[in-house]
Amino acid sequence: MLKLAALDEKDLEVVSAHVQDAVLKVGELAYHPDARQFAAAMNRFAWEVPRGFFGGKDERRRSLLQFDRVLGAKLSGIDRSRPEDVLSLLAIRFQASDAPAGTVDLLFSGGGTVRLDVECIEARLTDLGAAWRAGARPAHGA
Repeated sequence: MLKLAALDEKDLEVVSAHVQDAVLKVGELAYHPDARQFAAAMNRFAWEVPRGFFGGKDERRRSLLQFDRVLGAKLSGIDRSRPEDVLSLLAIRFQASDAPAGTVDLLFSGGGTVRLDVECIEARLTDLGAAWRAGARPAHGA
């Protein structure tokens, strides 16, 4: 079971590696402006588990990615009116503006992006439960 915290750009790169190829529904993206939080529940591909460890198959795990100190959230290329649409997370990137403040971009296949304006990087990735066999191993073209 994975539990990670990110407080700087290097930490966020580690979290990004662990959520690469996670899948989630549009309806699982949640911004709570009063609490200054953004959360995304997802089915994470467990890249850290050695191949073949789970009965010869790869695995996915239900996980929660949460950002605190969020001042605003914007979507691009994602239709909130279609909550059942599935997104595939490719990476998380940070761009400093007035350090430690900046923007965090969650980049999805097909060009969708969630942009978070943050006071600073303060993120957590937590596995929520048991693992299950992945239907397929994500593949990336050259």
